[in-house]
Amino acid sequence: MKNVAVILAGCGFYDGAELHESVLALLALSKAGATVQCFAPDIEQLHVVNHLSGEEDLQASRNVLIESARIARGEIKSLDQLRAKDFDALVVPGGFGAAKNLSDFAINGAACVIEPSVLAATQSFAKLSKPAAYLCIAPTMLPSIYGKGVKLTIGNDPDTAAAIVAMGGEHVDCLVDDFVFDSQHNVLSTPAYMLAQNIAQAASGIDRTIEKLLSL
Repeated sequence: MKNVAVILAGCGFYDGAELHESVLALLALSKAGATVQCFAPDIEQLHVVNHLSGEEDLQASRNVLIESARIARGEIKSLDQLRAKDFDALVVPGGFGAAKNLSDFAINGAACVIEPSVLAATQSFAKLSKPAAYLCIAPTMLPSIYGKGVKLTIGNDPDTAAAIVAMGGEHVDCLVDDFVFDSQHNVLSTPAYMLAQNIAQAASGIDRTIEKLLSL
């Protein structure tokens, strides 16, 4: 039985982890018989967005770990407790939280930095060559984690792809129902809602990615 760590970035695609992507990944892992432990950094979100209006709520503040607990049904730990040696693989769903809370890519693009606890956790998997899967916008972190030359996809958005190349990554265009596997670095990526028009399309790529992840 595979033991998989999942890093969440809050709750809600505007300012946290994308719920559909997170749940689809958790479902695919469960159906494949994997055991899962969710983690999230114990930090404040960049900001809070009203998901009905799409407007920022300037009066609100939320904690990434507490918000992520909504998705994990409370079964979640602070990211500083994650030890790669205890897990077979890693999954990082997307959502703007991956580019606002786990990193600041949404603000600084190619000059982005990864939140320190996130960088330490993700690089620990990379250093042990353990398989990892990054969904949607989360793959923008891969050049900072794995170094120059890492192959990845966010779909086909030209501006995001250009930023990835500027960071030293090798972007590969990819359809929504497919994934890119960098065998040298043992890391997968799939576009999910960077391309998906509905939850079924998002599932098509996520399911294949998780299947491949668990085969490695």
